[in-house]
Amino acid sequence: MEIAASALDGLKNNRIGKLALSRFLSQSLAQLDPSSKSPAGGSGGPTAGATAAPGSGASNAGSAEPRTPTAGPQNKQLQNVKGEHPSKAFLQSRSISLVDMYIDNSEPSENVGQIHFSLEYDFQNSTLILRIIQGKDLPAKDLSGTSDPYVRVTLLPDKKHRLETKIKRRTLNPRWNETFYFEGFPIQKLQSRVLHLHVFDYDRFSRDDSIGEMFLPLCQVDLSEKPSFWKALKPPAKDKCGELLCSLCYHPSNSILTLTLLKARNLKAKDINGKSDPYVKVWLQFGDKRIEKRKTPIFKCTLNPVFNEVFSFNVPWEKIRECSLDVMVMDFDNIGRNELIGRIQLAGKNGSGASETKHWQDMITKPRQTIVQWHRLKPE
Repeated sequence: MEIAASALDGLKNNRIGKLALSRFLSQSLAQLDPSSKSPAGGSGGPTAGATAAPGSGASNAGSAEPRTPTAGPQNKQLQNVKGEHPSKAFLQSRSISLVDMYIDNSEPSENVGQIHFSLEYDFQNSTLILRIIQGKDLPAKDLSGTSDPYVRVTLLPDKKHRLETKIKRRTLNPRWNETFYFEGFPIQKLQSRVLHLHVFDYDRFSRDDSIGEMFLPLCQVDLSEKPSFWKALKPPAKDKCGELLCSLCYHPSNSILTLTLLKARNLKAKDINGKSDPYVKVWLQFGDKRIEKRKTPIFKCTLNPVFNEVFSFNVPWEKIRECSLDVMVMDFDNIGRNELIGRIQLAGKNGSGASETKHWQDMITKPRQTIVQWHRLKPE
């Protein structure tokens, strides 16, 4: 078992004692026992928290100024969801979904600098330790030819709780030397998280400017090695359209394909008031030929609509691998033409991303089961 291997490795390196090992294995076996269920709606596990400890290193230019984040680094709780011990296959599929949702693998359109950080894992206390060390060759955002950079830290998909470094004044090569502790994170839970580091330029009089960002799926990191990274920052995506939660189900006995549109979040604003009037248009397609169209009602003035709409299509089993669903989230306009907010293509062969293709394949391999998944909307 991977859990036991991690624990024994910690024992060999004197990272955890025998008593801690016994407790760790007991908790792990309890998770593997299907008869042990946590109460509905409860977390059922240790509280997962995140704290930040400033490092002792000095800034290379200017003084450090504390910044008060929305969810500050001191004593803030991160969301903790405890479930059954995930299999390796589940973690890999989860990682594919997260990588596809958050990461743009294209080459950076411009150089916006690099960031240096390291990771470590405390096996005894189930704590991820992140050290943000420095930045290099950041672009100038101020008229003086410098920037006032700081880093915002998130463990996706837990977006509600963000930590931030101090601001470093008037520098393009900041040295932060700050340490953040993410407590109550069992090693298997970290495998389904993506580390997001987003560098901003502080602006006293207006909105802070985004400099660049970096995503690192923790399933790709060997935390026992205490790795250190230099990562190139990517310019912030200007085409983030939001996300759509939907489910797929196929019944071979009656040839019914069911798409349920549950809700969307963080949709792109299309109206002057900073909102949109979203609805969803769905086309069933065979190859490039559109066969059948469905639409949801319009939801006024919201970027987080709850649709709860169910659409059923008659698709013979022999055609299920050849068809696709083109799902378009639109903004309704009383005067002009309705605008596209974002779309996804659900298909077994040519989906709009790995997440969409896997969702369709899971539906086929698990007939009569409802497969629910979040998808990142694409602009085109």
